[in-house]
Amino acid sequence: MTDITTFTWHKSSYSNGAGGNCVEVAGLAGEGTAVRDSKDPGGPVIGFSDRAWGDFVAAVRSGRLG
Repeated sequence: MTDITTFTWHKSSYSNGAGGNCVEVAGLAGEGTAVRDSKDPGGPVIGFSDRAWGDFVAAVRSGRLG
């Protein structure tokens, strides 16, 4: 089991007015990206490979996930 307390978590600058409905991400030094619910920092974490995260971000930026 990975110790997530050592991760550096980041929240989007767009999250300020979201009423607490936010996610946080942490880069895993070439091993992917971790995502968690900011309201439950001790809860589950989902991990993505670098390629999967890159594909997701590209799809969001292009508007394909509307």
